[in-house]
Amino acid sequence: MQDPAFVQALRMCGQKPVTLPGGLTILQRRFAGLRVVMLPRASPPADLTAQLRHVGLHRSLIVLSPELPCRLGRSLRVMKPRTLSVLPLSGCAKSRRDALHPKWRNQLVRAEGHHLTVTRNRLDPDPKGMVLKLETAQSAARGYLNWPVALTSAFALTAPDQTHVFAASHRGESVAHMVFLTHGQSATYHIGHITNEGRHLCAHNLLLWRAASHFARSNVRDIDLGVLDGRTPGLDRFKRRAGGQPRRTGGTHLVWPGFTQPALAQA
Repeated sequence: MQDPAFVQALRMCGQKPVTLPGGLTILQRRFAGLRVVMLPRASPPADLTAQLRHVGLHRSLIVLSPELPCRLGRSLRVMKPRTLSVLPLSGCAKSRRDALHPKWRNQLVRAEGHHLTVTRNRLDPDPKGMVLKLETAQSAARGYLNWPVALTSAFALTAPDQTHVFAASHRGESVAHMVFLTHGQSATYHIGHITNEGRHLCAHNLLLWRAASHFARSNVRDIDLGVLDGRTPGLDRFKRRAGGQPRRTGGTHLVWPGFTQPALAQA
């Protein structure tokens, strides 16, 4: 969310993010006439108040959501830290494969034995294209929240090379896909879909393995597989067995105007 492509995508969607003098991006909204600014997925700098004053936002209510736990000044925590599953891509392919959970690795071997056809392409930004159309239907059916399709479409338009669709087909029929976004030296799993046949063929195991192998060769250091959520034990197990390591975020905090942020340090 601090990547320039994300900022440009927001602007394409009519939002007005602000870049602070130090380079971080601030989002801004109004709720009941109250201006609220948010520093997403970044630890606040020690001079945050001064930087906000520079852009005229120092009197706004501030929402902080640090990427990692850190010491904050006076603030009100409104959401507890979440735990992400982050897949490291260090080491050679053999060492990474050996590190897979045996059951996950067996599923990968099974998928490889079915001779699935795997492709990698940019994301089609058309909201009516197959990938985004399936995501719209799937999110509505399952009731989960993700980026609005318009925002994903805008990201694909502004930074096509940062979008990666790994798709699997079997006997000419599409059975699964996984979409990743790259930013700096990291990648993030964004959206995906799988058919019943794809599950039977363990297609997502193969796609994640192929994606990890591709990104490792591209000097990407890790893949954010998303939040570990106890309400989805099967998905959490898939991430852990793939090698995902738990990483705590810093939670979400409110800071009232006028509070000064002291020097910060990683917890």
